[in-house]
Amino acid sequence: MTLRDHRDLEISGATPAARDAFERALDAHLSWRSGAEAHLEHAVRAAPAFTMAHVLSAYFDLCSRDRLRVRQAHAACITASKLPATPRERLHVAGMGAVLADDFESFKIIVQRLLDEYPRDVLALQVGHALDYLTGDVEGMDARISAVLPAWSKDVPGYHAVLAMQAFGLVESGRYPRAAEQGLRALELDPWDARAHHALTHVYEMTGDATAGLRWMDERRVYWAADTVAATHLWWHGGLFHLAQGRLRAALAVYDEHVRGSRSVQVSDLIDASALLWRVELLDGDAGERWTELAAAWEGHIEDGYCTFNDMHAMLAFVGAKDWRSAQRLENALQRSQSPITRYGETTRLVGLPVCRALMAFGRGDYPRATQALGLLPAFAHRIGGSHAQRDLLSLTLLEAAQRLRRATRFAAA
Repeated sequence: MTLRDHRDLEISGATPAARDAFERALDAHLSWRSGAEAHLEHAVRAAPAFTMAHVLSAYFDLCSRDRLRVRQAHAACITASKLPATPRERLHVAGMGAVLADDFESFKIIVQRLLDEYPRDVLALQVGHALDYLTGDVEGMDARISAVLPAWSKDVPGYHAVLAMQAFGLVESGRYPRAAEQGLRALELDPWDARAHHALTHVYEMTGDATAGLRWMDERRVYWAADTVAATHLWWHGGLFHLAQGRLRAALAVYDEHVRGSRSVQVSDLIDASALLWRVELLDGDAGERWTELAAAWEGHIEDGYCTFNDMHAMLAFVGAKDWRSAQRLENALQRSQSPITRYGETTRLVGLPVCRALMAFGRGDYPRATQALGLLPAFAHRIGGSHAQRDLLSLTLLEAAQRLRRATRFAAA
């Protein structure tokens, strides 16, 4: 008997028990809840030849900015490629191969084919959404979800996650009222969907309503602050709300307790830490020795050569710590990385290297050079990925560099 998943898609090599464990893993993954890996391990133990279980395992790593995690996906990809597979499952395997080859554009084409043929393939939707985010493809993020929505309804398992994804895409497209509406609809279906909470937090951030944002986060803390993979990032958003109110000490308290309290080595957590401390410094706050610890945590990623967004945040930490040796090592690595005609080579050449040099200039007080370099960034600098809220850091740095330059000019003239 052919088994099907909870969205009526055929799956190979599964048993009913393995399928149910897979669905629990998938729902946790879609909702950004903890425990997805444990559920998936149960599925694989129950059915070692369950193709989509190995596909999901690979995607856990492939959607990361961490090069080491991406490499870990090789084993699951190889296993999945050797198992019996439906045409849909073979497309997933081909897509994973494209990501491992650093060919994100081919991956997006494969995902689009998957969704054209199987609009309820929520895993294809999820990984396409994740890679759109990693590559700053706002248009693709919005269009992909809009195209499949007619195939979905509240009776289809996973619909809450589809709405949450749409809410984030709407935020990035600047349609904030509609984003809030879809985020709230997602939470009506599943109050524990941390992804939906994240999208709504972005609405408050992008509309400049820090007071309401903090109130929202505090009222909903039980849903996002524990047993989610997004807790650190959501605390980071809380730190931004404090900074928007001029409460630098409160923001640093969030940093100490929630952003760097565990001394996490995950790249996503290091990114949040760099971004929060840099914003504190832009507001004339003093992060002190926090920079030293953070720079040391970033040092092992200097030669990653995988993600420009990572490089930028590593450089923030090195400049903040006045660790010019590490900053120079990263600049040298970027100089080598800009030559290959690859995704990373292009983003390094056009955005990563100029940004990192601008940050070094800013840290050394060379505000003319920093202003010029940041002001000349191409219009497609968003290709480094992340959200508007995260990339705003570049605009904030440019503005502060220009203000410091004007102050210095006025002082010299006086």
